[in-house]
Amino acid sequence: MRGWWQDLTDLVLPGECGGCGAPRTVLCAKCRAVLSGAVAHRVRPVPEPSGLPVVHAAARYADEVRATLLAHKERGALALAGPLGAALAGAVRAGLPGARSGSWPGAGGAWSRGIGAPVLLVPVPSGRRAVRARGHDPARRIALAAAGELRRSGVPARALGVLRQRRAVADQSGLNSRQRLDNLAGALAVAPGGARLLSEGLVVLVDDVMTTGASLTEAARAVRSAAGPVSNAAGTGAVYRGETWESREEQNVGSTRERTGRWPARQGITGAGGAGGVVDVVCAAVVAASPDSFEINRN
Repeated sequence: MRGWWQDLTDLVLPGECGGCGAPRTVLCAKCRAVLSGAVAHRVRPVPEPSGLPVVHAAARYADEVRATLLAHKERGALALAGPLGAALAGAVRAGLPGARSGSWPGAGGAWSRGIGAPVLLVPVPSGRRAVRARGHDPARRIALAAAGELRRSGVPARALGVLRQRRAVADQSGLNSRQRLDNLAGALAVAPGGARLLSEGLVVLVDDVMTTGASLTEAARAVRSAAGPVSNAAGTGAVYRGETWESREEQNVGSTRERTGRWPARQGITGAGGAGGVVDVVCAAVVAASPDSFEINRN
């Protein structure tokens, strides 16, 4: 497991670019452009699992992007969480309600003109054994960075790690899409008390990579099966009442380290709607997806 001094060394004295290996930089300008320089696209795996929410990806999982994600995930290059989080934030924005009409801040609109609810980034969790081996949970760390990036652009957002693995699963490598779905079926659940938190905003499932879509499909099933007091789909009358400081980890992840302040005491979700529904998923977003999944012009 990495020590705190190793994390600090990576931030202060970067060894090489996570994407191409260029010296003395965390991520060079060329690799940053490949990672998040393009507009995020909707992606669909083939075959597309039933129950998979609409997914947007910032980049194709290949070459520099693949190397960057693996450096962060497997080699503990934690300083890469910042640029990876910025890329994920772009994919999240692309899937938010009103993104195409320009009613979110990144498109020149005001968030109050859109849905008005806080965006809840729910990462797909890694298994406990993988977290112990790596010393961190990659998707959660990237989600924390993405939430900070969204807030800086005017979108109220927070990372909400409420999904848990409730049983052991086999290694996904070497499994086809059907086998991955079977392997993960019923493996995730929302932690106690998580349903209430999920009902307080717009749920966006996030992960670092999508290949077959099995992980996001299972995460969506777990979230949808968690009974909540109200539906969080666009148009409910729920109220967000969070008033606490963001966690210390979220403040420090990535390149910007700042205290983000309090959430508004009563931030309503505009529109009409009824209570008594279930928690639902607005969309999903990933840093990267398999190149084939970008070829979706078949509708």
